Amino acid sequence: MQREEGRDLRPAVRRVGLVVDMVKKSGTRSAVIRRVAAIVITGLTFYIIFPALLRVISAWPRLSSLAPAWLAVMVVTEAVSFFCSLALQRLVLRIKGWFAIITAALAGNAVTNVLPGGDAVGASVQFQMLVTSGVDSVQAAGGLATSSLLGVAGLFSLPIFVLPAILGGLSVNSGLLFAALLGIGGFVLIVATGAVVLKFDRVLYRVGSLVQWILNKIHRRTTAGADLSARLLSERDLVRKDLGRHWRTALLLVAARIGLDYLCLLSALYAAGAKPNPPLVLLAYAATAVIALVPLTPGGLGIVEASLSGLLILAGVKPDRAVLATLAYRLASYWLPIMGGAVSYYLFRRRYGKSKVILSDAPELA
Repeated sequence: MQREEGRDLRPAVRRVGLVVDMVKKSGTRSAVIRRVAAIVITGLTFYIIFPALLRVISAWPRLSSLAPAWLAVMVVTEAVSFFCSLALQRLVLRIKGWFAIITAALAGNAVTNVLPGGDAVGASVQFQMLVTSGVDSVQAAGGLATSSLLGVAGLFSLPIFVLPAILGGLSVNSGLLFAALLGIGGFVLIVATGAVVLKFDRVLYRVGSLVQWILNKIHRRTTAGADLSARLLSERDLVRKDLGRHWRTALLLVAARIGLDYLCLLSALYAAGAKPNPPLVLLAYAATAVIALVPLTPGGLGIVEASLSGLLILAGVKPDRAVLATLAYRLASYWLPIMGGAVSYYLFRRRYGKSKVILSDAPELA
């Protein structure tokens, strides 16, 4: 009787094994499809914006004509801007040290700016490095999400500061005006979303359950959704408490990071010999920053060059100076941090050794 039961069970076990193998292959195929799709989208985007990107890159020989004093201002303002971003992450992550924050942020930023669809991968690398350094995984995910949300809200709020000048009679191109209105609408939406997440437990609980369900499907985990939801609620309360206690510091760091990055662009325009109108340049900067949030190319490469140079022309900057200033600004804000990312990852590996966290297990953070 037992042998008959054994014979009956073996085909069922084999069928289960085949199903498991199919699921694994399906997961692998879906990952490959996502990567191929990202590469195809990136390639098509580059094809469309290549003429504008080539026009900016072709201004390379003229970099020697930039005013040295303004170049120094560019480097200093961009470096301090990046430091403010790191300080904000340190605040929301509640970490005392700086090493893990700096190296993880620079390495993640470099991955984001190099790989197609690198936003999610770069955030995952940063998350992985923080966890390897000893930061709790939920604490790391919550802190990175909070700092990202604060940064995006700051970008969308920029057009609000130009409204008094517009209402006072400042002549604004229709394209820049539309960007301003879009930014204000985005700011209201982000603030409303943040308020709901901070205020209502049920919303965050359901988000946690949904995220855990997705993770279980993708990685075949067995952790209950209620457990993740409870941890997210606890982490939200800690972040809310800390931000409530240090909200002035957080607001100052967000404003300083964006403001100094904008000053870097303004300095690039002065270095190129332009005579910019600061409020109109602020609108061009804000619109470009929002466009760059769409991860069509690594770090917005090509998209930022095409958008920013075009919007600066709409803001009244002469075309040749707008192109040269765009190239100088991207050297300071895009290319130099990439070089710092490789060094940071090497230093991190020397201190902590090989990563203890599997990259595919790290959540894709926005």
